[in-house]
Amino acid sequence: MNNGLWTVLVFTLRNKMRSKAFIIMTLVLAVLLVVVGNLPYLIDKLSGGDKATKVGYAEGQQPAVVQGLKDYYGQLPEPDIELVSIAGSEQQLKDALEKGDVSGYLLFADDAATGFPKTTYNAKSAFEGGTSSSLTGALQKVKTDMIIKDAGMSDEQKTQLSTPVSLETQKVSFSNEQGKTEEEQGMAIALTYVMIILLFMAVMISGQLIATEITAEKSSRVMEIIVTSVSPLKQMWGKILGTFIVAMVQLIILIGALVANLMLPHNSESLDQLGIDLSVLDMSLVVYAVLFYLAGFFLYATLFAAIGSIVSRTEDLGQALLPVTMLTLVGFYIALFGLTHPDHILILVCQYIPFFSPFLMFLRIGLAEPAWWEIVLSIGILLASILGIGWLSAKIYRVGVLMYGKRPSVKEIAKAMRAYKV
Repeated sequence: MNNGLWTVLVFTLRNKMRSKAFIIMTLVLAVLLVVVGNLPYLIDKLSGGDKATKVGYAEGQQPAVVQGLKDYYGQLPEPDIELVSIAGSEQQLKDALEKGDVSGYLLFADDAATGFPKTTYNAKSAFEGGTSSSLTGALQKVKTDMIIKDAGMSDEQKTQLSTPVSLETQKVSFSNEQGKTEEEQGMAIALTYVMIILLFMAVMISGQLIATEITAEKSSRVMEIIVTSVSPLKQMWGKILGTFIVAMVQLIILIGALVANLMLPHNSESLDQLGIDLSVLDMSLVVYAVLFYLAGFFLYATLFAAIGSIVSRTEDLGQALLPVTMLTLVGFYIALFGLTHPDHILILVCQYIPFFSPFLMFLRIGLAEPAWWEIVLSIGILLASILGIGWLSAKIYRVGVLMYGKRPSVKEIAKAMRAYKV
């Protein structure tokens, strides 16, 4: 590797990785991801784990319905509700709730129109969604059983009626590839969503760092010293590569912390309950994720470096970066729209636009099934754009680093490039 490029790269790495801001931010984010990775387990433990919620009822009230609820929860391997009989009126039920003997209590009222009592679940909080949903399902099962019993149906007919309908979802494939199962689709959606967010964050954070560092060197006149020993082109790529390595180190640490915690034994049950199976992850999708992440990073990094080189004051940098920032935001929001509409005409068109294709082509690969020529054409346009924009950014950088004063216009930059024969 060329000495000048290597010098800038190493300096950038050392300067950023030794900074307190980088170390503190990496540690804080790693701790947050460790907490997120263990969140299902922590919620389960803090909420009492497998401990059933105690629900009270007045002794002697609606015995048939109460017995049906007991039978329903009694046949479950891990019942989430335990019915508690309390002698007395509604006041005794309130007292039991106040003392913490029960988490809530049931009140029944006759309903001649439906032939099944109206039920009210009373609790200290109005947000008892889990318990309410469980009781609703149980009461519906009790009501159905009572109707079936009165209808005089045979045991076989009762079994057939109570057996749930089986419906599996599978993505249809119109190529030689096998269609994705529901689990594979779920993992593809999750990876696509994570990839879009990671790419957006990498572009915004790393790009801002590159532009800010270049502008800061110009404003402090350090740039005039640097260009005497290292050519502008080597400076630009040294800073881009150095920042990229720093971003990758940080990303590997954070993803490693999250995955390592998700793979711990106490989290396996929580992942199963959420329907997450890492074994069904399509590795080809991971390869595409890496490819589009790298392509998107370098495409935008060269733009940020070029813009940073033509700004003399850090105060003016935000306004100068606004067009590139808007491009990134547009690509990000179109990708969010495409999560539910991967074959929309907007996505089909924008997947070939290099500023959006890192988001959108990967999205279509994960959620739809684009033809091979679509993927090849999109990647080809993207790689050609990286080379073209990188070449143009290098020319702008060579003249921009020594242009001081107000931010030059496009016409002034072109004139300077012709004057310096860049």
